[in-house]
Amino acid sequence: MGRFIKSNGMHRTLEGWPLVFTVLTTLSILVGGLVEFLPLVLVNNSVDRIETVEPWTPLELEGRDIYIAEGCNTCHSQQVRPFRHEIERYGQNGGGYSKAGETVYERPFLWGSKRTGPDLAREGLLRPQALWHVRHMEDPRSTSKGSIMPPYPHLLEKKIDFDGLTAKLRTLKRLGTPYPEETIENAATIARTQAKAIATEVEEQGGPTGLEDKKIMALVAYLQSLGTDVARASDAGTAESDVTADASK
Repeated sequence: MGRFIKSNGMHRTLEGWPLVFTVLTTLSILVGGLVEFLPLVLVNNSVDRIETVEPWTPLELEGRDIYIAEGCNTCHSQQVRPFRHEIERYGQNGGGYSKAGETVYERPFLWGSKRTGPDLAREGLLRPQALWHVRHMEDPRSTSKGSIMPPYPHLLEKKIDFDGLTAKLRTLKRLGTPYPEETIENAATIARTQAKAIATEVEEQGGPTGLEDKKIMALVAYLQSLGTDVARASDAGTAESDVTADASK
């Protein structure tokens, strides 16, 4: 090491060649980055999978894009940390704390750490009612007294781009999301059917009519889905434990 740190050593010489020093430093960073990240990219099972976690439906995917476009993820995290107070507040109804396997199909994932509003990782378990979400987006104060969230009434007026869903799903399939070809080809029809079902639910709950092709339906579909996959995994684990217990009697 002495030849590198002495006053006339190799390190001092490199410092006198700024371009060469910059190139060598950049190469070192690139090599170090590749060594650290390539194994996670190349090894498909680097994250434990949760069997009940499935890709978003076409409508939920559109809702997720709307969620990001409207900046919802800047105020709401989707990460229940493994602490008792976090789980008791956000991880109710079998959701528990967040697991890496929940986000295997998310590009990008939306865990986050800033909470101007509450965490939404288990929103589908805590508030499954479609009308609540419609009212909340139209006027947050009507459902959450004192809320500082801005209203989003335009979501009840602007239409969903159903025709663009096939291209979105096909792109995600190229990136590794296992969408069946049938789902990709019929993405618009599948989304319209789900949107119609949610709109009917809203009407039956006494909400506004004529929302089946509006962006709010996509966002509601996405919010209703949050946390439900991992809750099904929890229920399956409980059922399996019960069967094992019965068998051991």
